[in-house]
Amino acid sequence: MIVLFLYILTVGSNVLLIVVICLNKSLHEPMYIFLCSLFVNELFGITGLFPSLLVQILSDIHTVSAPFCFLQIFCVHTYGHVELCNLAIMSYDRYLAICHPLQYNTHMTFKKVAMLIALVWLFPPIEVAVMLALSAPLQLCGNIINKVYCDNFSVVKLACFDTTVNNIYGIIYTLIIVFGVSIMIVYTYIEIIKVIISGSPEARQKAVSTCTPHISSLLNFSCGILFEVFQSRFDMSSVPMMLRIFLSLYFLICPPLFNPLMYGLKVSKIYNSCKGLFLGKR
Repeated sequence: MIVLFLYILTVGSNVLLIVVICLNKSLHEPMYIFLCSLFVNELFGITGLFPSLLVQILSDIHTVSAPFCFLQIFCVHTYGHVELCNLAIMSYDRYLAICHPLQYNTHMTFKKVAMLIALVWLFPPIEVAVMLALSAPLQLCGNIINKVYCDNFSVVKLACFDTTVNNIYGIIYTLIIVFGVSIMIVYTYIEIIKVIISGSPEARQKAVSTCTPHISSLLNFSCGILFEVFQSRFDMSSVPMMLRIFLSLYFLICPPLFNPLMYGLKVSKIYNSCKGLFLGKR
């Protein structure tokens, strides 16, 4: 019942903000379009987890077919990659708005917004598909995954033969994509902090208010990913089982649940639009 309640609450809050952004023409701006993309990805991520998790909880035999396991790997990994890329373009958008406000409309055109959204949603699925194409043919020596969902690293660890190609691909992806995107995010916020420090009190307050929700969602997702990486790569047998399960699910449950609540309450235009939708006011 708790898992079902969380699923319904997460779906409802994300769908609500997607509808609000789509219906309200005043929210048809790059910042809110990127937010809409983020909320769509939250729905994609939790749909890859919650239905199968509910089935496993209700079932006495915790088994999953190989095709469904790889389907879940595709959904979970694509969600994580799209989330990171979406947060990156949101930081780039805030960088242009705060550091180059006079050139913002020139740089962030509708065509550029569409191109960035397309890259965010096209590249990660291709990267994950290549990863699965390398993992699916592997002959496995075991069939037990000590997690409540399927992930690629757990499957590769069960392989009987050499997985050098898989490891090389993982390293290349980590260096080029994860570190590349992370460096871009760090650079944009270093520049934003410089502007905030040197700006007027009014400009500083406005910049902080617009960046706080994004920084919070970025830290929330990053902590979840770090928990998952540490758990996959290091021996966590000394950590209580329930805590390990919670940490493995954190990046799949907490960002989709808290992001719409945080943006809905902290971003005034979204908050006022939600209030107007419920009260019947425009």
